[in-house]
Amino acid sequence: MKSPLLSLPGAVPAEGVDEDVAGHYGDLFREQRALADGAGFVDLSHRGVVTVSGEDRLSWLHLLLTQHVCDLAPGQATEALILSAHGHIEHALYLVDDGATVWAHVEPGTQDALLAYLESMKFFYRVEVADRTADTAVVHLPAGSITPVPAGVVVRETPYGRDLFLPRADLESFAGQAGPPAGILALEALRVEHHRPRLGFETDHRTIPHELGWIGTAVHLQKGCYRGQETVARVQNLGKPPRRLVFLHLDGSEVHLPPAGTELRVAGEGPDGRKVGFITTSARHHELGPVALALVKRNVPVDAPLVADTTAAAQEVVVEP
Repeated sequence: MKSPLLSLPGAVPAEGVDEDVAGHYGDLFREQRALADGAGFVDLSHRGVVTVSGEDRLSWLHLLLTQHVCDLAPGQATEALILSAHGHIEHALYLVDDGATVWAHVEPGTQDALLAYLESMKFFYRVEVADRTADTAVVHLPAGSITPVPAGVVVRETPYGRDLFLPRADLESFAGQAGPPAGILALEALRVEHHRPRLGFETDHRTIPHELGWIGTAVHLQKGCYRGQETVARVQNLGKPPRRLVFLHLDGSEVHLPPAGTELRVAGEGPDGRKVGFITTSARHHELGPVALALVKRNVPVDAPLVADTTAAAQEVVVEP
């Protein structure tokens, strides 16, 4: 859903799945600094919003998700995954329960497939699943923000800030009093800095949670059975995920920022050297310079200098090999 905030001064649309919101408003680094200082907001109104209500909502979701949610307290934020039967990541949900309804925001365009799966799993459980994307907009306030939250708005509070489930009709009026807007590219740069994976960016059709460090934040290792748990348990016990997420410091002297999908090779092996991974997200950070997240083969030495196309890249460990 194309955001009305794209009409704000300086707004430049983002690309790809984020094209319906602003990538920036004319000054990427200023917007990043504002968010880091707890000021402004980010329009995430293109994200899908799904709700689950009914008295069985938490116990039912507990059977489907990788996260322990049967005792989720009202107002407590969490994140969870839905896996395939082979343990590959299919959906990432960012959840909060308001005491009567579980609210979740998901990647743009994934809500239809998620709803279809949830509907197919209702059986005799007393739950109602709804797509609230058309009437609810997600807005992000950074950590430390003093922007007042309108009464009645569901809030998902995390160490990185607050996600508001705002009535879509109120989006423009809220933006008028929430401080300077920051584009999603500013938020993405901070996400890369904090090594946080994103579905469809750090994942492909064969990604498992261990590769991205989602164990602990989105996967609970002591809960009961869910689809794909066998793969999670096997990798947890053997300790051998095929790939691992790394943070890269890219050569700041390069004008070109290697895009997602750029192949990584070990430095010194030349352009025909073996491929050891690929960039998943790259960004220009206001303090760190050009940085990226990438997936590399597990056996790549943690101190091996890498090359992304012609750009030198130094690794920082996110997931231990």
